[in-house]
Amino acid sequence: MQPLRDALSKPTLLALALILALGANEAQAAKKKKAPRAPAVSAECTDFYASANAAWLKANPLPAGTASLTALGQLIERSQLQQRQLLDASMQSPQGNVQKLLGDFWASGLDEAAVEADGAKPIAPLLDRINGIKKSKDVPAAIAALHQIGIPVAFNFSPDVDLKALDRHIGYFSQGGLGLPDPAYYTRSDAETRELLGRYKNYVKQILALTGTKADKLDAEANAVIDLETRIARASKPLQDLRNPLSNYLPTPTKDLGKRYRNLQLDAFLKAQGVSDDTVSMVNPALFAELNTLVGTLKPDQWKTYLRFQVGNAMAPYLAKSYRDASFEFRGRVLKGEAAPAPRWQQVLEAINTAAGPMLGREYAARYLPAASKSKAEAIAQNVRDALARGIERNAWMSASAKTEAKSKIDKLKIEIGTPRRDLDYSVQPMGRGSFGGNILIASTWRHREEMKRIGKGNADRRWDVLPQQPALAYDLAQNRLIVTAAVLQPPVFDVNRGDSALFGSYGALVGHELSRGFDVRGRMVDAGGELRDWWTPADVTAWNAIGARVAAQYNGYAYPDVANGKVNGTLTLDENLADLAGVELAWDAFTNAQLAPNLGAKQTLFRSWSELWAQRMSPTEAAQRIATDVHAPGQWRSNGPLANQLAFGETFSCKAGQPMRRSEAEQIKIWR
Repeated sequence: MQPLRDALSKPTLLALALILALGANEAQAAKKKKAPRAPAVSAECTDFYASANAAWLKANPLPAGTASLTALGQLIERSQLQQRQLLDASMQSPQGNVQKLLGDFWASGLDEAAVEADGAKPIAPLLDRINGIKKSKDVPAAIAALHQIGIPVAFNFSPDVDLKALDRHIGYFSQGGLGLPDPAYYTRSDAETRELLGRYKNYVKQILALTGTKADKLDAEANAVIDLETRIARASKPLQDLRNPLSNYLPTPTKDLGKRYRNLQLDAFLKAQGVSDDTVSMVNPALFAELNTLVGTLKPDQWKTYLRFQVGNAMAPYLAKSYRDASFEFRGRVLKGEAAPAPRWQQVLEAINTAAGPMLGREYAARYLPAASKSKAEAIAQNVRDALARGIERNAWMSASAKTEAKSKIDKLKIEIGTPRRDLDYSVQPMGRGSFGGNILIASTWRHREEMKRIGKGNADRRWDVLPQQPALAYDLAQNRLIVTAAVLQPPVFDVNRGDSALFGSYGALVGHELSRGFDVRGRMVDAGGELRDWWTPADVTAWNAIGARVAAQYNGYAYPDVANGKVNGTLTLDENLADLAGVELAWDAFTNAQLAPNLGAKQTLFRSWSELWAQRMSPTEAAQRIATDVHAPGQWRSNGPLANQLAFGETFSCKAGQPMRRSEAEQIKIWR
């Protein structure tokens, strides 16, 4: 977020210097000759963001070498430190079996000497299994076994919602199996891509050497890996073609898989994953036809080399330093542009969240989310839900038929606070403190098992797509539910010490932001019954687009902080800006309906707590990148843009129409009020 603009403009500085030079008498004479001055505009009515966040901006200069600093980013950092404290306590004096597992996992990762001594032992049994492949028919079983332990090779397989029955999850066979993040890297011929592919080959050689390839065979085996991956890439779809969920959905009866993909043995694959559903989605049948051919035509040795590399590549961050260094140099420095690895504790924490995130989330919520906070958060969310119901009833842009469907949909809305309602099965073999890499495999096998249990009718609400220890507020469109993680229920989002007005202004407005998603241009695609169906009329679409055009125009007029002559892209940021506007509207309505005649101070606190969410520092370089890509407006305008449209804000701070923080009645935009 942007630094605060200098409080003294150049003309003000010049005037001050002139008065000092004139002397007291001459300055007094000059004052008498001045024309009457217009009444000063208060700081709140000029730039509410700067006023509300003055203390934060003063206390948080941007550190050298840092791209950005935000109030919400500090919340993320706090949650990471809390996780670290929880794991330290679990390591020293665990309370219960799950903490014992986590404490041992944590201890094994922090003991770098033990990790170094362990070397590549954790993956030795996997490499032995791969090296034992004799015939082509052995390859599919090896692929299935690696998927079982959370190392997807050749392709990806994961649960997701059935787009024709949103109450269930099905398994999605999708493209994957590549060491590079984009299939296009294998087929483009420009110089930059060719250079990247050359660096990738060097990385492949490093991993192969570490997993047993002799020096005189490194070039040939690296070429074999890249050849197989290139064949997979050529049969894969471009990434942009996968962004539409409907393009990833192709229901296929599981009973047909064995005959259709005889070499790949996908029927046996499903059985190995514990999946017995009658339907899967086969996103790209041509890819799986090619894989089926490759299993039957390529020599087993090429598959063995590819699988050996994939195991080493997946496990490199968790093994000895030689593996970690190779992984960071390519994946961290080359692909991500990172200057140095993260501190060891952060690396281990990320690994635990990857392999055992729900396990850590269960303990995090128990430790850091008081029952009273959870109850309060649920009550406020219900207040905001009720405000949205009133907004649906009274708004002037939505048709009668759309209002009927919207009211039915909001009646069925579910609110989940802290952790998912359905707990997981935490039975898992003991981890111990002897092998970090071994613990990674134990934990990722557990998580894969629990993921596979999501497949089948009635299991679509089994878990969230975020972890309880990650600060997040989200609306799940498919399940028509609001998700509020345990980690987000702390300052600046949720501060029980500041009272209801602050809670409604920050947390309540974010709840409104998310709930509005169920009833906007995307929310209209899922009806109250959980069916994929457009329940808006053409007139509703026209009315919504007209509101959006006005919001886009408003934000197009805002200067982008720290970018010379830059303007906010109102079209790029439109969806978020509309949701922000809806959130503030609903928070105000919910608060004023929950409180009897709130006093002026409470009203002001509500709006200040909204603005304080968006406190931000950003380097000019970072700002120049975000102006073209970020779907969120800068913090200054996430604060001020919605407030300038609120009649209640202008009245609370005595702002006059036409002042920066109060648009005229004709200019004000409303969605749910």
